[in-house]
Amino acid sequence: MKYTVMCKLYGFFYADACKRELKNRFPGRNMPRAIQAEYKHIVLRAKDIGNSRLLSAYMMAAYFIALCRNTGLMPEENYQMFEAGLYDSRLLRKALGDADSYLDVKKMPGRKVWEKVSHERKYENDWVVDVLEKTDNYELGYNYYECGICKLCKDEGCFELAKYLCRLDFVMADIMNMKLERTGTIAEGADFCDFRYSRKSK
Repeated sequence: MKYTVMCKLYGFFYADACKRELKNRFPGRNMPRAIQAEYKHIVLRAKDIGNSRLLSAYMMAAYFIALCRNTGLMPEENYQMFEAGLYDSRLLRKALGDADSYLDVKKMPGRKVWEKVSHERKYENDWVVDVLEKTDNYELGYNYYECGICKLCKDEGCFELAKYLCRLDFVMADIMNMKLERTGTIAEGADFCDFRYSRKSK
């Protein structure tokens, strides 16, 4: 795919989140520069996903792969570093918003359009999703039948990294003050990923 302005911005965003952790772990080394170079190579190799609503997640996967290839750390250590950086990122908190904005029912029509378009499978590496409306058990649900993160990791010969990126979904939900429940992921052998979001109890 093309290394667009949005791809560059997401790369900067994730690099900024990890900057402090990388500096603490690798003093005197310009680790962010090496990671950014690998990130760009991964993006340029990646299959295009068009104007996907989940471009940020696709780029997060590209950055995490680049991180793992450059630090020399085990995937779990890289995950912990990435997680800590995301929790500390003021930019991320501002970008994500909160539970009220994410769970706003006014967003459902747009999400149902996204669902319909995803099932057309126009782009090989994009997600395929059913969006589920509020029930007594949750406020918003997704069933993902195909996952762009899993596809990118597979293309890059590191499918084993996808499960770590799945764990970041709980980090994002927590930052937005939401509860995420999930029983399985494609990355760990399930037929689909079932996301169920609710506001945290006060």
